Amino acid sequence: MQNGVPERPIDPQAVKEASSKMLPPRDERRMEELLAALCDATRVKIILALSEDNTLAAGDLAHVIGRSRSATSQHLKVLKEIGAVSSRREGNVVRYSLSPDVNGEVIEKAVSAFERLRVESGAA
Repeated sequence: MQNGVPERPIDPQAVKEASSKMLPPRDERRMEELLAALCDATRVKIILALSEDNTLAAGDLAHVIGRSRSATSQHLKVLKEIGAVSSRREGNVVRYSLSPDVNGEVIEKAVSAFERLRVESGAA
């Protein structure tokens, strides 16, 4: 046994199949960042507000989630840094939306799963 890991698997074929599904270290870090972003209720609220192609200005988003503009901006910064949210300037107004790439998609799907849990528990 090396580092507590058994040297020989009980079911080598199942171990081989499971091992082929493991993420490379770079993707593990990205997954960790995305999941960490969801560990904050305010960021989950932001994702919910921006889901289904909704685009909101930061002030309007602050109003929707019930937080100050400053707090909302800090959370948007975190979501932008991991690529889950993108912004677009229209004159003096910056509008935010979920990123159209895989980061935005992963975050939106995870949050929609939370929404399904809420509905199934009867809290809706």
